[in-house]
Amino acid sequence: MLRKLGDSWEKWGSGLVTFHGQTGNIMFIGASTENTQHFFDEINDYGWDLGGAGPCVRTAMSCVGSARCEQSCANEHKIHRTLVNNFTDDVHRPALPYKFKFKVSGCPNDCVNSIERADFAVIGTWRDEIKVDQQEVKAFVDKKGRQYMIDNVITRCPTNCMSLQDDDTLEIDDRNCVKCMHCLNVMPKALSPGDDKGVTILMGGKRTLKIGDLMGTVIVPFMKLETEEDYARITELAEETIDFWAENGLEHERCGEMIERIGLVNFLEGIGVDVDPNMVSHPRESSYVRMDGWDEEAEKWFSRKAEEKAATG
Repeated sequence: MLRKLGDSWEKWGSGLVTFHGQTGNIMFIGASTENTQHFFDEINDYGWDLGGAGPCVRTAMSCVGSARCEQSCANEHKIHRTLVNNFTDDVHRPALPYKFKFKVSGCPNDCVNSIERADFAVIGTWRDEIKVDQQEVKAFVDKKGRQYMIDNVITRCPTNCMSLQDDDTLEIDDRNCVKCMHCLNVMPKALSPGDDKGVTILMGGKRTLKIGDLMGTVIVPFMKLETEEDYARITELAEETIDFWAENGLEHERCGEMIERIGLVNFLEGIGVDVDPNMVSHPRESSYVRMDGWDEEAEKWFSRKAEEKAATG
């Protein structure tokens, strides 16, 4: 049983439970299974919604977001709340092969480590050109020096898509930008994300379990999240993913491990997503498109893109 002492809760009887504050953590030590459900029911009666543990959808995470961060490219908290509210039943009633985590980061800096730690990672991004304030670039060069600019910005670009001109302006080949965020972090006054913003969705990230650490694989290269229909699409994708994994995953197997076992093509077919050349496991290295039928697959992709353009145009 629990008794309330101000803003804290204290348990008396067998086992140890600590709970402090209105949004704190609960720890059970030595409690038996039959003695926990009534405790959950009692806490729910007080109006608090408890997270889950075990083979269920775990408590989600999102970064500090657009309210505090100038690099934000998405409404992190709305994405977070939309997904968690939709899967509340799967949080409370474990019925999955193992745990499933949602994480949302507003930009490719990925401050909540979603790519490495989340089964379903949502990363804010943009697909037009980086916005450049050339006056701020010149001010940066004037303050730091050309050599500092070359050593700490230009040569640090992983794809060498940046160059400093003779008049101290910056030229960027955005087609080769991989959104590593280094230049934007070093020069936040001069550089900022583009205006055509959306999200990239990666799946299968996890820490060590059966087959070692896995980083998420790009499943949706770019998706706009502006309308309620857009949010319904991402929710539907999450539902399809969890349903397919729940049906095909082995016991104690994370979603990423299932993808490794059955193959990405089978997974994509199972969740109703078409293969896209931009689906990559290692940037600029290995795309998940068979090369032996490249011409046919490329024609399918271009045809699909033409149909999408015609439908929206």
